[in-house]
Amino acid sequence: MAQPFSLAHEDDYRRWRAWKLAQVPADASALLVEIPQAANPEPAALEAIAHRLQRCNMAIYRFLDDDGEDRTLVRQLAAHFGLTRLDYHLCSDPSGITALSCDPSGKRERYIPYTDKPINWHTDGYYNRPEEWIRGMVLHCVRPAAEGGENFLMDPELLYIHLRDENPDYIRALMAPDMLCIPPNREEGGEEPRCGPVFSLDDHGQLHMRFTIRKHNVIWKDEPLHRAARAALMDLLQGETIPIYHYRLKAGEGLICNNVLHGRKGFRDDPQAGRLMYRARFFDRYPAQPAAA
Repeated sequence: MAQPFSLAHEDDYRRWRAWKLAQVPADASALLVEIPQAANPEPAALEAIAHRLQRCNMAIYRFLDDDGEDRTLVRQLAAHFGLTRLDYHLCSDPSGITALSCDPSGKRERYIPYTDKPINWHTDGYYNRPEEWIRGMVLHCVRPAAEGGENFLMDPELLYIHLRDENPDYIRALMAPDMLCIPPNREEGGEEPRCGPVFSLDDHGQLHMRFTIRKHNVIWKDEPLHRAARAALMDLLQGETIPIYHYRLKAGEGLICNNVLHGRKGFRDDPQAGRLMYRARFFDRYPAQPAAA
């Protein structure tokens, strides 16, 4: 089996790198797949989504016959790609598919996804325990904001390539088990910080990224190499070297991905019909096995 993300297998990396860079989509429109029947997606549409997940870890789908208010349709679509183990977390709904909307009161008001504020670069679940890391995700639009709310997306594998090419030791540093720590959430009864790497490999050799760009309530490993690796990562996120895909989801559209780097611009709500998204987070990813590039 090819091991492109292992620093000990340079030949595998070089072959995969050449394949990966040849697959990079030109813009967000190349990610879009239309699904004529939301309740019964045709094989061609599923194959098109799978192809995008394999080449860039994300796809945008559009239900042509349904606005997607039925959460079952979102869960069924995810299951076609092996995303079945939902993350039931502090703010999730009983179904495991969480409704994201502005919540001016209650326990959710402290969390930015439930406000109209912008959200900077992150991957979901960076504060979870390792056994509950989020590897797959669906973000489905039921109702867009009156203005704004555009998402921006980046494939973590491209970030990995640029960092490894610049200095393989940056990858070693970012794989340190205490590279990124999140202080305990007292509301969840946490007593210890959640520490882990930024980059790691799962049991199948697939790359996983755990990251937040936020400055508060984050503890980074503070040694010279680790500071340099973090600085290189931040420079890439704030530069124009790696493609960033910008897309404002419309009603009935959604993002399905292997928990890519993402963020959201701020928005203005319609007082009568505010922005509503369904978010499903999974412990699974697609594909379960790495491509033998």
